[in-house]
Amino acid sequence: MDTPKQRRSIVILIATVFAIVIAQLQMVMGWGQTPAEFAADSDATLKVAGFAFAIWGVIYLWLAVYAVRQVLPQTSDTSLMARLGWPSALALVGIGVWIVAAAFDWEWATVALIFGSAIILLVPLLAEGGRIQSLRLASRERWLVVWPLTLLAGWLSIAAPVNLLTILTGNGDLPTAVSPTLWAILAVVAVSAAALAVTWRLRVMAYTLPIAWGLFGVASAESDRNPPLGLAAAIALGVILILSAAMVVAHSRRVER
Repeated sequence: MDTPKQRRSIVILIATVFAIVIAQLQMVMGWGQTPAEFAADSDATLKVAGFAFAIWGVIYLWLAVYAVRQVLPQTSDTSLMARLGWPSALALVGIGVWIVAAAFDWEWATVALIFGSAIILLVPLLAEGGRIQSLRLASRERWLVVWPLTLLAGWLSIAAPVNLLTILTGNGDLPTAVSPTLWAILAVVAVSAAALAVTWRLRVMAYTLPIAWGLFGVASAESDRNPPLGLAAAIALGVILILSAAMVVAHSRRVER
């Protein structure tokens, strides 16, 4: 008998397959720009090293595990899975469509899609923060639901401002009230603050890690080209890793008692 869980699970699986396959098709068939090429098109304000985009392989793999588990008959439905299921499907469709928009240089569509996908994921994750905090370290929901979705949310959270600054720079629309370097540093600070705030709410490292990886990509790319920005990214990377780890470890000790 068709149930809400079955319908939701099938939609999540289809959305995941779409997001992964469209990204691979773009690279194999070579139509338009890759995500890395799109980001590098106007990266005078904020540059991310190309290797940083390899994180998509990890994210896609974890999302595939998340989606397959949804449709397994032995997987029991939970309130957390139900709450995050439909938003995750929307976000997965969003990142798939973003690949198409980036490939064909539909600039403002990419901004709407990447910010929208991040928000769609973050709102229910933050709303379920109390339940996520209560998950024990060995919980399957922690590793097979929360982690894949939070990894994606974290990467989108650092990719979104890079996306926006790339377009503003390329179009000559970056406000001149402050220097481009200061705009980039402000973006680094804002993303770092988000990493700490979300980690404080969820008490998992999955949101901070992709942001830290992105900051490492910024520090690597900017260390020679723009040393102040490279240094700011490196400092932010260290700060969010140390503080996030401290929050998560302290909380885990309380939960596991």
